[in-house]
Amino acid sequence: MTRRAAKIDRNQPEIVDTLRALGCSVKPCHAVGEGFPDLVVGVVGSTYLAEVKDGELPPSARKLSPGQVAFHDEWRGGRPVVLETVQQAIDWVASLRKTAEAQQ
Repeated sequence: MTRRAAKIDRNQPEIVDTLRALGCSVKPCHAVGEGFPDLVVGVVGSTYLAEVKDGELPPSARKLSPGQVAFHDEWRGGRPVVLETVQQAIDWVASLRKTAEAQQ
């Protein structure tokens, strides 16, 4: 079976640029398939998985695919975050930093 080329959400490049501008390490992984999240993000000394969805699409078009749902349910390293907007990405990183500072 041949696999189709992996598509990215319209807002993924902007979210990746924003995360990098905030000092995060970002590795796009949308081509991995099998429900694997779109991004691996390094911030505050930890690694996180992030799924990008286009927040401008109707809610029905932003749903996780069955493969993504299965991956999220089976992943034992924490639940991947779903980012729909640049502001969500900014708020997520700020929250991670605040939590890290409180633990020091």
